[in-house]
Amino acid sequence: MAAGRRQMKKKHPEDKLDNKVFDFTEEEKKGLSGSEDDIREDETPVVDKLAKKRPAEDFDEEGATTAVGNEVHNMLEKFGADISKVMQAKKKRLESLTKNYMKGSQHKLETLWNSYSSQRQQQKILQQARVVQNQKLKTVRELYEQFIKNMEEMEKSHDSVMMSLVLFPQQQQEMATVRKSLQSMLF
Repeated sequence: MAAGRRQMKKKHPEDKLDNKVFDFTEEEKKGLSGSEDDIREDETPVVDKLAKKRPAEDFDEEGATTAVGNEVHNMLEKFGADISKVMQAKKKRLESLTKNYMKGSQHKLETLWNSYSSQRQQQKILQQARVVQNQKLKTVRELYEQFIKNMEEMEKSHDSVMMSLVLFPQQQQEMATVRKSLQSMLF
């Protein structure tokens, strides 16, 4: 059973590391914060590592500690300067984005306000038109009621005239009959 097993090679973490871990393409650099100019400013200068190294014989123990401390201090200052440049670029970008957003928001609010104002004006005009229309309807209703009353009065007067016209010939006939009978009695 042990013979059937394959011997697995242990992979060392150093084998996995690729020299291009932090090597970004130009497109990836553009995706990072800031503009291309900001990226160019933020790049740290390439320094020849061999030129900075000094042989160990040049150092004494106290001098070595201070020299290493100074180098670390210098590196931290450069690193801090780089970070501050990046932060300033991000701050500028945030300010410009905020300014653009505020301009857009203000424009949208002005548009909404103007729309709201024009709608209010239209509502006032419609309310005034309704008031005028209601007044006209009231006037028409009063005129209609007056017309109906006049028609009823006219019908009554017409009926009375018709009655008088119908009764007038009958009355004349009756009067003529009464005259004849009186004449025949008297003469």
